[in-house]
Amino acid sequence: MRELKVKIKTETGLHARPASLLVNAVSKFKSKITIEKDGQEANLQSILGLLSLGVSQNDEIIIKASGKDEDEAIEAVINCGKTYDLW
Repeated sequence: MRELKVKIKTETGLHARPASLLVNAVSKFKSKITIEKDGQEANLQSILGLLSLGVSQNDEIIIKASGKDEDEAIEAVINCGKTYDLW
């Protein structure tokens, strides 16, 4: 299992647009990929799951990937976050 802990810096948090970018970045992977905020966990491959967490600016989140392509999945999340200046 791989984990990534980040702090959200976008003013609007992870609303629909950045959420869809993250979901699209990980949708091709077979690993189980989750996002956690304040002890609540959701499937990162589901936009509704991600939006249900209500991630806001300055929130710390943990992204976990578990499976055959977990390394590639975490790298895709890192690259997406850096590309779109999410964290």
